[in-house]
Amino acid sequence: MRWLLLAAVTVVVTWPLELVGVPSAALFAALVVGIALALAAVAPARVPRRLGVAAQGVLGVYIGTMVHQDAVAELGPHWPLVIGIAFATLVLSVACGALLALHRGVSVLTGSLALVAGGASGLVAIARELGGDDRVVSVVQYLRVALVTASMPVVVTLVYHADRSRPTFIAETESAPWYLSLAMLVGLVVVGALAGRLVHLPGAGLLGPLALTVALELSGYSFGLAVPVVLVQLGYAVIGWQAGLAFTRESLRTVGRTLPTAIGLIAVLGVVTAGLGVLLSRLTGLSLLEGYLATSPGGVYAVLATAVETGSDVTFIIAAQVVRILMMLFAAPLLARGVVWLSRRLGDGDGQSRAITEASREPIRVAD
Repeated sequence: MRWLLLAAVTVVVTWPLELVGVPSAALFAALVVGIALALAAVAPARVPRRLGVAAQGVLGVYIGTMVHQDAVAELGPHWPLVIGIAFATLVLSVACGALLALHRGVSVLTGSLALVAGGASGLVAIARELGGDDRVVSVVQYLRVALVTASMPVVVTLVYHADRSRPTFIAETESAPWYLSLAMLVGLVVVGALAGRLVHLPGAGLLGPLALTVALELSGYSFGLAVPVVLVQLGYAVIGWQAGLAFTRESLRTVGRTLPTAIGLIAVLGVVTAGLGVLLSRLTGLSLLEGYLATSPGGVYAVLATAVETGSDVTFIIAAQVVRILMMLFAAPLLARGVVWLSRRLGDGDGQSRAITEASREPIRVAD
């Protein structure tokens, strides 16, 4: 009955959010509903481990399908610059996350993962496995996506004076039959997760299937793989529940105390990446608007929509955004761990309170 209640309320909350265009609406709805029902003591105790790993795999394959051969080729001679800017964004966001950890109850690892500028759902999915608090990560990551998405129309109009009279036409690509996509999805999730664990890949349940999918896309053997929308939404919901059901009143207060600082750091991140966009435009011949869209620290769906509406170079912009997302997902766990190691060498400990750590790690183990 508790699972039925959780699922039903999540669907009811997700529907209007989808109508108004909220990004990753199912994840946000599941997070909020999970928190509310957990605090009311009418929620399930935990998300089963295998279900959590399966959700990670589905999201990994879904993110991997964003990579296309033509998009990568569009970067041409500018790919070192794009990678360099993505890496600079990663270092900046991890540094901002370390500042977030000045709050009592938030570890350096948690703060770093919370403000990494890309792959929000993926980072939330593996935060606990990496030793962070997925409750803080989920709230701050969604706040970043929401603020970037909401501010984009204002910035594009007032700062870049975008012209929406020449929209870009995007040709539809042919997708594989649903049964072939489903079979490939199952194979990628299972094989990718097992292979990831064999090579000790951080967050193997997500990054293993993601790596295999990217390899198929770049090699041209994806056969039009498309993840069914209903499975993507279910994956988002499971990740949201995983974080939301672990909330307690004390952890909610801890998250609330971090929000003013998080908002300020997200604003700093947005301004600095806009500056990187100016650098990109100067060195590649892109317009200032295209540079801004290519280096936006989140809101990839809003970026795509804006690029189409303004007649921008959609292929280059999406290629740059995909590079950013992949780098954040693969490199962020390693860089965040490096920050933790450095903080321990400096004698700061892990900076995370027992109250928030125990509640986060014990109820659910998304991977061994």
